[in-house]
Amino acid sequence: MTHVDGNAAPEDLFSRDLTTAIATCAGCGQTGPVAAVMVYESVGTVLRCPACDAVLMRVVVAGGTTCLEMRGVTALRWRTAG
Repeated sequence: MTHVDGNAAPEDLFSRDLTTAIATCAGCGQTGPVAAVMVYESVGTVLRCPACDAVLMRVVVAGGTTCLEMRGVTALRWRTAG
């Protein structure tokens, strides 16, 4: 199998509405809509699992750069049109 570079990644991947996505927590395995997670805002934004309080994602926007860390999510999926 051959590969291509990252330019072939889906262009609309991160332009989708995150609240409609379904996430699976790496800590407890709970699966549910991102709209149902607990969100805390301070210097950045932290999304926590409503079942076990584990950190699912961290988002920091600073100096014109957005950093997204998702090690607490084992799967993130959206329904596709069709």
